[in-house]
Amino acid sequence: MRNVWKCVLSILVGCGALAGNAGAQFKNGSQPTELNIPRASQRGTVTQRIGLTDITITYHRPSVGGREIWGKTVPYGKVWRAGANENTTITFTDDVSIEGKPLPAGSYGLHAIPDKDQWTIIFSKNSTSWGSFSYDEKEDALRVTVKPRAAESFEVLTYVFDDIKPDSAAATLRWEKLAIPFHVSVDVKAVVLKSIKNELRSVGGFTWAGYDEAAQWCLDNNYNLEEALKWEDTSIQNEERFENLETKSRILDAMGRKDDAAKAYSTAFEKATALQLYVYARGIQRQGNAKRAFELYPQVPKKDANHWVSHLALARISSNTGDFPTAAKEMTQAISGAPDATKPFLQPLLKRLEAKDDINK
Repeated sequence: MRNVWKCVLSILVGCGALAGNAGAQFKNGSQPTELNIPRASQRGTVTQRIGLTDITITYHRPSVGGREIWGKTVPYGKVWRAGANENTTITFTDDVSIEGKPLPAGSYGLHAIPDKDQWTIIFSKNSTSWGSFSYDEKEDALRVTVKPRAAESFEVLTYVFDDIKPDSAAATLRWEKLAIPFHVSVDVKAVVLKSIKNELRSVGGFTWAGYDEAAQWCLDNNYNLEEALKWEDTSIQNEERFENLETKSRILDAMGRKDDAAKAYSTAFEKATALQLYVYARGIQRQGNAKRAFELYPQVPKKDANHWVSHLALARISSNTGDFPTAAKEMTQAISGAPDATKPFLQPLLKRLEAKDDINK
């Protein structure tokens, strides 16, 4: 029976029915059926993440090998495995849209019907067959049509992801001198929100930081603000801190509740330690709001004049005004009191001040 099957495979290869192989596995024209040995068309995998959604294509990579590919080795108008050997598969960890049409999360057999001017890309619920010989249209999950385009030559069939955007990418088959892209898009906000809610049911929901991070993501994306405010209140209940009070003030401001936002910010400012206030001011400075940062830096030593970060804040203030001797003196004191792990990051700043180079630039 084994020899019969090998003969069948050899006949299929000889007839070109296994289109996509650069040649048979063995010199006598047969294919291995019992052993795991290297194949002429080697296995490849490519993965792209969009937001939190992973898209993975697993396929076998035939070579052109001097053949005429389109319309000959790969016939027009017939279902093709879009690779070689077993089914080419594509897996989505979340629901997606393909060329604007919805497709649920899962693994699919990826097939195609090539033509000169238009290709049909097929996502089959059956992803475990050999080639397209047992392909059944009744198992289709989705079909879309796309346009092939001329492209640089690829000797070996290759899948790549092009046109990467925050919520989409083009999965592109490249072989010979042709590229066939199909666009995959994801409702990133919905996927992330679902993930956040799930994570808050685990260890992320047992600290102030988890709820604060969830609320900050919503705020940054102007999304789900009502629930973000509830999450921030939970964060504050877990542990009232400058960070979550400050985030709450910004959520309230985004919701148009200006008076409540001002009260929350005032409470946050009162709660802040010298280190928290410095980190906050430095973050604002990095975002380009130097004016506001230098309004806050003088408040840091008022929180704790002896803290090393207070001397760092004063060093930045003096550097900003061009008083480099004072700035260097304050930086020296900051280094003296800083944790050992922090000192290596401050020492280059001292050298810059000694060279009269503003550390704020």
